[in-house]
Amino acid sequence: MIDFQLDAQSGVATYLQLAQQVRHALRLGLLRPGDKLPTAKEVVAKLAINPNTVLKAYRELEREGLVGARPGLGTFVLKSLSRHDPAEQTELRQQLAHWVLTARRAGLVDEDIEAMYRAVMRQDVNDTEALHGART
Repeated sequence: MIDFQLDAQSGVATYLQLAQQVRHALRLGLLRPGDKLPTAKEVVAKLAINPNTVLKAYRELEREGLVGARPGLGTFVLKSLSRHDPAEQTELRQQLAHWVLTARRAGLVDEDIEAMYRAVMRQDVNDTEALHGART
């Protein structure tokens, strides 16, 4: 089950944060079709937010066809956004976690790591391959 977290400093509406967290979990394979989302009551108890905020997030996800409400049962995942093998994703996530730990041990703070990540993501694939000598 997903464990929602809110960032009051983000400037992003609460319902959008909830919906985005579900999308991320779907993309990472952490949520799969058939999985049940927490009830609005459970989310309200944990995060101390208005129940309508949770329902608004779930309605947005429902409009996108990602989840569906079953009266009396709850809200369930209908489809995944993951396009990759779950085992491969797990391995890549572990490699990334190891890299982040190495970066932190080298003295980088989260802002440094994020800046480095964004710079690499903006690079052309050919530039990245050239850096590693992967071109044939």
